[in-house]
Amino acid sequence: MDVWLDLVTRFSRSCLTALGTLIGIAVLVSTLGLAKSASARITTRFDALAATEVVVRSPDEQVGTTEASSRASEPGPIPFDAAQRLAVIQGVASSSTYSHLKGVKEVRGTPVNDPTAASSRVEVVAASPQLLATVHGTVSGRFFDRFHDDRGEAVAVLGAEAAKQLNVSDVDRQPAIFLDGRSVVVIGILTSLGRKPELLHSVVVPDGLARGQYGLLAPEQVLVETRIGAADVVGAQVPYALRPDQPRSLEVVVPPTPTLTRDQVSADTNALFLVLGGISLLIGGLGIANVTLVSVLERVPEIGLRRALGARRGHVVGHFLMESTALGLLGAVAGTAVGVLTTVAVARLRGWPPAMDPWLPVLAPFLGAMIGLLSGIYPAVRAGRIEPIDALRAA
Repeated sequence: MDVWLDLVTRFSRSCLTALGTLIGIAVLVSTLGLAKSASARITTRFDALAATEVVVRSPDEQVGTTEASSRASEPGPIPFDAAQRLAVIQGVASSSTYSHLKGVKEVRGTPVNDPTAASSRVEVVAASPQLLATVHGTVSGRFFDRFHDDRGEAVAVLGAEAAKQLNVSDVDRQPAIFLDGRSVVVIGILTSLGRKPELLHSVVVPDGLARGQYGLLAPEQVLVETRIGAADVVGAQVPYALRPDQPRSLEVVVPPTPTLTRDQVSADTNALFLVLGGISLLIGGLGIANVTLVSVLERVPEIGLRRALGARRGHVVGHFLMESTALGLLGAVAGTAVGVLTTVAVARLRGWPPAMDPWLPVLAPFLGAMIGLLSGIYPAVRAGRIEPIDALRAA
């Protein structure tokens, strides 16, 4: 009862003392909560990008070349309608063929061999119309569609960097570039990509054009975007959907589950936030110790009077320990509430899923009480050592 009476009597000082613990616990709870929320966001991004891309490759060395051969009439290991075949598999979000046209030697912005004209060694890539969706790209103008692909139209889409090198700034007037002297109309410019950033430095043409004009025998690979968690299942079915006669002729690369990397990043994030919260909590504990010590020095006559009336050293020590513990507990309860609200508000503002370990709001008040108890040990012991005669003389 005496402890609560002292706290109420010195209400302003009690609030200011508890404020240190409140801030420390609030910072600790909010930082750990935000670390958990950030980890959840990191996990989502890892799963969305790293664990959803399956690549199907062909071991045929002639695939992707532009040189005619005796095998040109034979079907390649990967069919050109791979995207349509894979669309029926559950778990496939999008897919596209993808080939490097190694036989294209020169890409120019003008038809003449002018030393001052734009000329570049940009790479030429053949793909199906589904490529834009598969690589999560955005385009200025338009991307070629199935009509262009089926008819082998001489159209192309440039990556943003390739467009700069070829002096193509817009597609409103349908500018042309020249691949080994053949005119190709530019209908779009890739502005951003979620996957395959090297396409920003490339020229992308339809498979139909690559087959008819540049002798592409078969797609070099297929890029497959899967639903989260479906990569392994899709990877097992892809060879049978593409080549049911020779499923083992295809190489399927399924991304490993990034559990270790994801956990390491999450652990590093948690450790950083935990250190910041611990520092704030330490500052709060020092504040309690300092204010409690000042309170002891100011109340020396009162302590001496209590000792003269029969109070023992243990009673005095216990009184101040209970007072500092109560201050720590009250500050921690308020700090926990502030920390939870801060976590939810910041997570919502950043678009993260709010997350927090269930034990944290329960443990935080007890941690605050422990900090208050430890912070009050030295002031309480010093108060217990005050002798009645010395206290009365000081008064």
